Order: sequence, then structure tokens, then C-alpha cells
Amino acid sequence: MPILTITLFLPLLGALVVLFLPREDADRIRRVTLGFALATFVASLLILPRFEYGRREIQLIEQAAWIPAVGIQYKVGVDGLSLVLVLLTTLLTVLSVLYSFREHHRVKEYNLLFLLLETGMLGVFFALDFFLFYVFWELTLVPMYFLIGIWGGPRREYAAIKFFLYTLVGSLAMLLGILLLYFHLPAGQRTFDVLEILRQRPLAGTGLLAQLAFWGFFLSFAIKVPMWPFHTWLPDAHVEAPTAGSVILAAILLKLGTYGFVRFSLPLFPEVFHQHALLVAGLAVVGVIYGALVAMAQTDLKKLVAYSSVNHMGYVMLAVAAAAYAYGRPELADAAATALNGATMEMLAHGIITGALFLVVGVIYDDRTHTRGVEDFGGLWAVLPKYGAVSITAMFASLGLPGLMGFVAEFLIFVGSFSIIPVFTALAALGVVITAAFFLWTIQRIFLGPTNPRWAHLPDLDRREMWTLVPLVVLMVVFGVYPKPLLDIINLTSSQLVAMLR
Repeated sequence: MPILTITLFLPLLGALVVLFLPREDADRIRRVTLGFALATFVASLLILPRFEYGRREIQLIEQAAWIPAVGIQYKVGVDGLSLVLVLLTTLLTVLSVLYSFREHHRVKEYNLLFLLLETGMLGVFFALDFFLFYVFWELTLVPMYFLIGIWGGPRREYAAIKFFLYTLVGSLAMLLGILLLYFHLPAGQRTFDVLEILRQRPLAGTGLLAQLAFWGFFLSFAIKVPMWPFHTWLPDAHVEAPTAGSVILAAILLKLGTYGFVRFSLPLFPEVFHQHALLVAGLAVVGVIYGALVAMAQTDLKKLVAYSSVNHMGYVMLAVAAAAYAYGRPELADAAATALNGATMEMLAHGIITGALFLVVGVIYDDRTHTRGVEDFGGLWAVLPKYGAVSITAMFASLGLPGLMGFVAEFLIFVGSFSIIPVFTALAALGVVITAAFFLWTIQRIFLGPTNPRWAHLPDLDRREMWTLVPLVVLMVVFGVYPKPLLDIINLTSSQLVAMLR
């Protein structure tokens, strides 16, 4: 059974079904969308029993000729890195669609775009052909552009256009890098096959073409992460996007960039990446500290969470830079693998935790208070005990409290990176202190102290909101206490990548 292809195209099939439903039947559209999102999640779970956990290489490969004249094929597969990100994508899409039952404006188009976006995101993680990868990479851009531009806040058009232009510029730079790899292969052997290009490494070394290709990929992935100083599109997009759009943007779309660095930049250009690793590490450290400090200065709760994403993605890029700097030094292989394990774990932790944080912001803003001002609240925990417990748990997980998922990820990043780039790692550790400070201050202002009389009669979480948030809280705790199942899957790919960097 071609389980990867089924998982990949189920949301697209759902989008086609929604397309032919009458727009007046909003309830049916919502149920059909949720049904296809759930079916996709179940299909992704069915990958697990077929996955061989003792193998490092990419598995379950499905392929077919597409445009053979120029070496383009439909080819998909998974390894430990892509598998966990696929599961994260399908889960958060289900929760986002469930939360979106509250959306009443142009319901048909909204749900259709969500399903189309899911196929694009899954395609990026599955694709083993660069042309196919690029098609899915671009496919993610269009639905999110419309989700922000139509269902966003007052400045939605500006935020949507800024998001589109930034990402498009990066995509064109990556296309240049892909074409350089393709045309540098011997005539008659040219292919877009990712595994074949990784095997041949046509741009090995630090020559001019290798530098151009590396920076083409770098620009695209750095904008998507986003790394400082390419981050300026992110706060606008997050603040203006609808709540479910912010969840997918932070939890999944940002991971496309970090996934690209680990999957492509590290093994394709290890010499060039090693040459510039300290520069990348420096940008990561600036992102960590800058993101935390700017988040502390925010009074808009959604903007605070958005800048915390810049902070946390900086930790991922620190680990990636550390692995690149360890190139050619076998004695640092274990440390590099640990750093990459932490980077992948941080991708998952950030997706789960920040997805929950944007949902709790949406719960209080969309249907209750219509304000996100941190100073507008006070004493909410006494009024909304379930909401307060979920929100505070997510904030504790984000600041790296031991026993929750964020701590495991950051601990692995620091342990692995400190053995390779100790000064940069020590500086990045300051971000943990600042992150703890602004989240604790936020908890104090929103949930503790005297209750603001304006909110004394707010309703607590309803059943739909509980179904949306509780699974994420459970995952934060379970994988914070017992991360071994995830790390067993992730470590296989990290070890394989480090072996390619020796």
C-alpha cells in the first residue's frame, strides 16, 4: 500500500470534495474538512508500523516517472527527521481545523485552503526530488497568503504581501541553487533525485559555484526559519493571521526552513557551511537574545508569542551551525549528533508548545475579550481555571521548565553545541534566562493578582476548545518526562547526517 502517497494526497482529495459542496452548507463543509484531516492523521500513524526503527537511511520510497526527459520524477520517502515532522503536521492540522469551527466568513474557501496547505507541507517533508520539493515548497505559500489576506486582522493585506514577497525572494534564490546542482552533474546523468545528488555531491568543495548554491539555499531557508535579520515579516504575519493560521505558520511553516538546513544544506555543502558556521552561529545567538528581549517589551500577547518564535528558532540554528562547524573532526561526531537531536526535538517542541500558545491567545481574543493587551487582564486564573492551567503549562514548557518538552530540546542543544562552539553556546544560554523572565512576568500580569472586574464573568474553556488544547498539553508532559520514543527515531537520522559530515 503506497501509504506515503495516500497520506500526501488525502487532504488534496478533501479540498476537491469541499470545492463541490454548496457554500451555504457551512456545517457540512466543516465536518468534511475535519473528516479528511482526521483521515490524514490516521494515515500518517499507519506509517509507524511500516517504519524500520533500526535503519538510518530513507525508507518506504515510492516513485514513478514524471518528466523523464529532464530527470524529474515523483519520488517520496521518510526517515526519522521527516517522519516526526509529518506526524506533527497532520496532528496540528486536525486541531487547527477543529478550532476553526468558529470561523463563519467564507467557510468553504477557508477550509479548502487549509487542506491544500496541508498537502503542500506534507509534500515538502516527503519529497525526494528537488523539482517536486520546490513545487510543494511554493504550494505552501499561496494558501497561507490568502488565509492571512482574507481572514486576517486590520493590516492583513500588508502582512500577506510582506510574507509573500519575502518567501518568494528566498524561493527564487533556492531555485538558483537547485539549478546549479542539476547542471553541474555530467551531461546525460542529470537528475533532480535528492538521494542521487547527495551521493554525487556535484558541488563539493568551496568553489564559487558551491558558494553561490549554498547562499541560495541559505537565503530561502533563513527567511523561512526566520533567522535574524530576515525575521521582520514574521511578527506582522502572526499578528494579522487568523488564530489557526498563526498556529500552522509557527508550528509547521517555520520548520520548513530548519528542515531544509538539516536535510539539504548540511550534507550538500559541508565544506562551505563549515567555512561560514561561526557566522551562522553568531546570527543564531543574536536571534536568541534579540527575540527574547523584544518579546519582553511586547504588550500584545500575540506579538509576544511571535517574537518568542524568533528566540526558539535561534536555538535550532545554533545546533545546526555547531554540527556544520564539527565537519572534518571525527572526535566531535557524538556532540554534533546530540546537537542535531536537540535541534529536531526543538522543532517538535516548538511546534507543539507555540501551537498551544497561539490557540490560547485565540481563545481569549476571538470569542471572549477581543483584546490581546497583556496589561488589560489580571487574575484570570481565578475566573478561568482550566484556561489558566493550560496557558501556564504551555508558557512553562516554552521557557524550558524541567519535566516539559521544551527543556529536553534545549538541554540537548546546549550539551551538543557547547562541546563544539562553547562561547556561542554560553551566550545563547542568556536567552533562557530572558525567556523565563518574560514568560513569568506575563503569567503574573495575566493570571495572578486581583481580577479585572471586566472579565469576572467570562466562560471557561468549552468542550471544543478542550479537545483542541488538551492533546498538546499531554504531549508536552509525556515527551518532557519520557522523550526516548522520539529520540530513538530522531537519533538514527542525526547519526546518519553526522556520518556524512566526517
